[in-house]
Amino acid sequence: MSKRKKTVDELLEEVLVPEEEQRYEVPDNWIWVRVKGIGNVKGGKRLPKGHALLSEPTPYPYLRVADFTEGTIDEKDIKYISEVTASKITKYVVSHEDVYISIAGTIGKTGIVPKHLSGANLTENAAKITDIKGTSNIFIYFALITDELKNQIMQSVVSTSQPKLALFRIADLELPLPPLNEQNRIVQKAKFLLSKIEEAKQLIEEAKETFELRRAAILDKAFRGELTKKWREQNPNVESGFLLQKKIISELKDKSIEVINEKEIPATWKVVKMGEVVQINPKKKKLEDVPGEQICTFIPMPAVSDKTGEIEQPEEREYSKVKKGYTFFEEKDVLFAKITPCMENGKAAIAKNLKNGFGFGSTEFHVLRTSECINETYIHYFVRSKKFRLEAKREMTGAVGQQRVPKEFLINYPLPLPPKEEQDVIVRTLSEIFSKDHFVEQSLHIESKLELIKQSILSKAFRGELGTNNPSEENSIELLKAILQEQVK
Repeated sequence: MSKRKKTVDELLEEVLVPEEEQRYEVPDNWIWVRVKGIGNVKGGKRLPKGHALLSEPTPYPYLRVADFTEGTIDEKDIKYISEVTASKITKYVVSHEDVYISIAGTIGKTGIVPKHLSGANLTENAAKITDIKGTSNIFIYFALITDELKNQIMQSVVSTSQPKLALFRIADLELPLPPLNEQNRIVQKAKFLLSKIEEAKQLIEEAKETFELRRAAILDKAFRGELTKKWREQNPNVESGFLLQKKIISELKDKSIEVINEKEIPATWKVVKMGEVVQINPKKKKLEDVPGEQICTFIPMPAVSDKTGEIEQPEEREYSKVKKGYTFFEEKDVLFAKITPCMENGKAAIAKNLKNGFGFGSTEFHVLRTSECINETYIHYFVRSKKFRLEAKREMTGAVGQQRVPKEFLINYPLPLPPKEEQDVIVRTLSEIFSKDHFVEQSLHIESKLELIKQSILSKAFRGELGTNNPSEENSIELLKAILQEQVK
């Protein structure tokens, strides 16, 4: 016996949001509707066992969450599948007419695939809103990136060891639906206004690139001794890097130091392996007298700013909850992110103001501990330099997306070693140069302002406050009824 089809009224009851449950007021000729009333939600597909992703292009792109960016697809590292693999998952493709949304990993990344990627296969960590009727994919995309829908998405995520957004929860997301002509006006005006914001962001990014080039040039001069040339001429009797090297060896009780070939550096400097003058991941200090309930500093990876190179949001946790399974460090240690993309982005900071002089943090940090002979800020500037990070990237090991800088890279990396007094001068000089250049701080402020403006535009758009609404147009309930009528035929 065939299943009875639901009536239009029954479907309306399922997809309309009752007035008392609507999240905010909209114009009288708008309605609040659930996503399932205007489209279907379908998931992607995991690759069949024994089938692999390919780096070489084929006619079958495979879109991963890592490829989702700013409402579209970042194609610089896109992967592909073979024709045989594609034939086994033909039902899990995404069209340029759909809206995709990530449902695992980084949840809530949404967008529309470019037309030339229409028909690409979609990862199992994403879903698509497809068979869209009564509206457009760009209208739904704009709705999904409003703060309101972002909050709905995050509230719908099931918290487990691997948080995930269920397909039925996407189908139940609620959004305002204006009449079709008003939707089109909203899309056109929002696209124009948002394009101006994107242009401003692009100008900031271009300025950042110029700033980074200038910063890299300054650091290069610092680590070749050019910034302190005049200082050396005025201080000819300062202990040389060679004597400092011997002193460090003596303190570490290690006579087997191997001097690396000298580069173009001052005669009073030496080039040594970093691990011979800096402790890399030193053994954890014994903390037998620390009670389990004692609060200590905890540094998760997000607490370290990749823009400023500082710890901006430290946490506090009980010692008993962090003493095992986390990275231990002490005051003045340099924390260097070893995992991609944090390392490439410049996540490295000096541990400061730690409760009781020690702390714990992400296992994805390498810890660099200096002695009185080495200025920790000198090391911090060194490992955050673009040259160092580029060379570290080339030595990363591990699977794609989980690559890490090995400890041995840090141990063996050639470190220009100036006298301690000159290290201090270099640090002061760099700090003065960069403190006068507030570009990064200003750009971060401007970017946050642009994001606020973007959200303000979207908020007004979905409240009917962009100046485009025509109250005399037919109520969008008629549009929804026409959509549902097709389903009962």
